[in-house]
Amino acid sequence: MFYDEIKKYDWNDTTRCIASKTARDVEIALGKENLSIDDFMALISPAGAAYIEPMAQLSQRYTQERFGKTISMYIPLYITNSCTNSCVYCGFNHNNPFKRTILTMEQIEQECKAIRNLGPFENLLIVTGENPAKAGVDYLEKALQTCRPYFNNLTIEVQPMKSDDYYRLTKSGLNGVVCFQETYNEANYKKYHPAGMKSIYDWRLNGYDRMGQAGVHKIGMGVLIGLEDWRTDITMMARHLRYLRKNYWKTKYSVNFPRMRPSEGHFQPNVVMSDRELAQVTFAFRIFDHDVDISYSTRENPAFRDNMMKLGVTSMSAGSKTDPGGYSVEPDSLEQFEVSDDRSPVNVARRIRELGYEVVWKDWDKIFD
Repeated sequence: MFYDEIKKYDWNDTTRCIASKTARDVEIALGKENLSIDDFMALISPAGAAYIEPMAQLSQRYTQERFGKTISMYIPLYITNSCTNSCVYCGFNHNNPFKRTILTMEQIEQECKAIRNLGPFENLLIVTGENPAKAGVDYLEKALQTCRPYFNNLTIEVQPMKSDDYYRLTKSGLNGVVCFQETYNEANYKKYHPAGMKSIYDWRLNGYDRMGQAGVHKIGMGVLIGLEDWRTDITMMARHLRYLRKNYWKTKYSVNFPRMRPSEGHFQPNVVMSDRELAQVTFAFRIFDHDVDISYSTRENPAFRDNMMKLGVTSMSAGSKTDPGGYSVEPDSLEQFEVSDDRSPVNVARRIRELGYEVVWKDWDKIFD
């Protein structure tokens, strides 16, 4: 399990190593076809910031070689904001006093129909708070079965589960799992996650191994930018991705770098990542892993998303509602965070085509299940 692996890497030592990288280290990394973690640290280091233009060119080249000029579209469906965790930065925090919503299967089906009217989406991301007692594996299995007739590709972003549970859900239409570790800084992890199952660092971290063991087709990873030093967190995630590729090589992977948006919790980020720094990380990850899917959500603003789709991003959400029932059933329920890009899916797709790229609505078929 990766929890045993990550113990080899000291957080503070990693931070110091990144800070020590020089321009020469960056140039050496840019001259390689296959990068080591040390090379990756050079690209995301302060020294790497001066090389963002050659990084962008290399990132664009690798992206077009592997993915062509395409952008894959997906849309999230929040089915419950009920949660037993007390994450200090999240609107779904168990201690926040608001009405909790758990959609019924009939309501989930109504939401599916509403999403189909927004655009020809085939990639659906099903999102929940973490409440295993009320929205556990039985509920998720029924939700997948309800959504399956409407979408070819189903991904979940829910509480970490046992390997047997993930395997069970693959038999009900599950294609992928997204899970954000939030931060790899174990010393401070509990500060942000004081109560609930999410407070157990190793259980969450080893969840990716359990997904791989269950044969999940695609695993999505991410850290929440705003909690800890982003360069160190991103490096730990790069180490994690390389570990997963070695041990679960049949699985596909995606990465996301969500920056904090306003939420009900009113948590103020400890660190702020600029657009230029997010671009640097995106280019570095593409150069580090040519085949990984790099995803941007509607957290990011329209102009920035438009620019980045030409330089390394390969999938995007559009028309997102981050509240359960937000598409038709209960549009006034509490959202997890505010979106920044509120363009309709039709307008996003039009802009992608204007920029010379092809919109991919479907990249998986039920026949392969």
